[in-house]
Amino acid sequence: MLAMSEVALKDALVTLKESGVRITPQRHAILEFLISSESHPTADEIYKALEHDFPNMSVATVYNNLRVFRNAGLVKELTYGDSSSRFDFVTHDHYHIICDQCGTIVDFHHPGLEEVEHLASHVTGFKVNSHRLEVYGTCPKCAKNAAAN
Repeated sequence: MLAMSEVALKDALVTLKESGVRITPQRHAILEFLISSESHPTADEIYKALEHDFPNMSVATVYNNLRVFRNAGLVKELTYGDSSSRFDFVTHDHYHIICDQCGTIVDFHHPGLEEVEHLASHVTGFKVNSHRLEVYGTCPKCAKNAAAN
């Protein structure tokens, strides 16, 4: 039986092929890293994680591939939190809690929040396409560091 991340990778590769995108070793590695990552990495973090295996790959290559993945609907660019864009492999609707101090982004899901779309549509007459919820706070690591100082 395939692990969930293997299924996600296989499905992502099919999506890219159907979009006419050639699957290069770098694209495969970047996708695999994003799927296995829970940290919502920046392009620079992805580059640093993969540079040993791909010494000829540049940060620009990572950015260009992330743009391809975003255009194919596989990746969301998260432009909140700290000043760097972070990237999230899209598998399901979910929300984010963001540390004000270090920029860490953590996923969470709460089914009741989907009712917000229905209420917004009902009250305004809009056809809702999507929504984004951000919760800000201090992560346990930063809170622990602050308490120690």
